[in-house]
Amino acid sequence: MSTETTTTNETATDVDQRGLIDRLTASPFVSRLLSNRLALAGIAIIVAMVVIALYARLFLDLEVITQSQLGTNPNRAAPSLDFPFGTDGQARSLLPRVAYGAWYAMLFGTVTVAASTVLGVGLGIVAAYYSDVTDNVIMRTMDVLLAFPSLLLALALVAIFPDDLGLWRAVAALTLVYTPRFARVVRGAALTVLENEYIDATVALGAADPRVLVRHVLPNCLAPITVQSTLNFGLAIIDLAALSFLGFGAEAGTPSWGLMLSNGVSQGLLTGVWWWSFFPGFFLALTVLGFNLLGDGMRDALDPRMREAVD
Repeated sequence: MSTETTTTNETATDVDQRGLIDRLTASPFVSRLLSNRLALAGIAIIVAMVVIALYARLFLDLEVITQSQLGTNPNRAAPSLDFPFGTDGQARSLLPRVAYGAWYAMLFGTVTVAASTVLGVGLGIVAAYYSDVTDNVIMRTMDVLLAFPSLLLALALVAIFPDDLGLWRAVAALTLVYTPRFARVVRGAALTVLENEYIDATVALGAADPRVLVRHVLPNCLAPITVQSTLNFGLAIIDLAALSFLGFGAEAGTPSWGLMLSNGVSQGLLTGVWWWSFFPGFFLALTVLGFNLLGDGMRDALDPRMREAVD
């Protein structure tokens, strides 16, 4: 009897697993996304960068790659077999520093996008649901923030936070900068959802406001949220690098792509040391390209009419 029960349970588990796989492969969104070659290229780039970031975090010693190696390694050595990316002004090998820069980009980019998504989605849904005074207060505040150039506003906000926070102050500033973008997108999507009859029926049955927002409005706004988050991920990485490039992000010695670019441009390009800025700039551009390709592919997969309009 127990053998039959075990066999039945295993069969049910196999069916559930096959059912999940079948549902994923049969999903129009997944099939359209996987048929987009540019989106697949973006996924491949992102996966490669994640692997590099995890390898750097797990197997590279941050103290070693941030300390000066003068007297141990050749100073400003050109790319070679011993130093594939060359060395910098402190005789530090650029290869592990660029690899660890991928970890910083993924870590702080993820925190920035996640925090701005949560804040923007919450404000956008609340503004759409309660409307009137609440809507006006929230959205006019968002309009004021959107009136400033994003990088200029981020620089102004970064100056408020203590310098010892390093890249975290850049994360906090960019979170506030990106929040209005999510709020506007989500508010528009939520207003469309709130016009449906099932929302009125749910409210008439006595459902509390949090239940209506979380169980019915939010799930139907996930498509624009997902696309906006993916596109903002690449933007967050490049803005974090820009703040570090301008001296408002990573502290001196930190293996940040933006800081390495700044050092390379100010001290390397004029002396012909091109590799000092080329490799961090290449990895930065490649990572942003990957997220942009994936974001465009997801947008086309979620709204095929947009692709038909472009074609």
